[in-house]
Amino acid sequence: MKPRTRIALYGGTFDPIHRGHLEVAERVSDLFEISRVLFVPAKRPPHKVTRAVSGPIDRYAMLALATQDESRFSISQHELAATGVGYTVDTLTHFQNEFGPSADLFFLMGADSWFEIKTWREWQRVLELTNHVVVTRPGYAIESGELPPALRERLIDLRGVAPAIINARVNAEGGNRIFVTDAVQMDIAATQIREVARTDAARLVDLVPAAVASYIEKYRLYRD
Repeated sequence: MKPRTRIALYGGTFDPIHRGHLEVAERVSDLFEISRVLFVPAKRPPHKVTRAVSGPIDRYAMLALATQDESRFSISQHELAATGVGYTVDTLTHFQNEFGPSADLFFLMGADSWFEIKTWREWQRVLELTNHVVVTRPGYAIESGELPPALRERLIDLRGVAPAIINARVNAEGGNRIFVTDAVQMDIAATQIREVARTDAARLVDLVPAAVASYIEKYRLYRD
């Protein structure tokens, strides 16, 4: 029987894409034997409608620059090309239909997103549609006590588990699961990078790939 392809969907604003995002994608790909990571930049995140977000072209360009040397990484324009506000429940349904039953989908989520999950549209269905990988971040606790019992039973805590054992655990679990991992502890926030771009642009190369830093400086993003 042909093995099922594992595809990770990595959604977010990516304003801008930074080294923390890339570390998550690389580390999760290795640990969970993901063959392809599809970055899905949001056109207008529902939870960020009150904040100015860089244009889709700029965010897509920075993603392209940041991922150009990694063959496992690609970018989807699905949400950028959509009309209106994009919701994760609709995006996951779209990719389920696109990739079909031959692929196992894993939705990558940071601890900050997990903290807000109950504010998402049809959040329980979101957690049922695909596998999820929740990457912990300093300062955020991963709690399952308030989840409905059916979802709570699907949460698999892999924090502190040896890398060699993780994939065996993933293979052993049936159905879509919610995996919690502490594989990446890089604490970088896009808000921090936007502030650095305004006040100390020379430090950008410490936080984003060099090509992205050059793009930010060339087009004077985040200055106002």
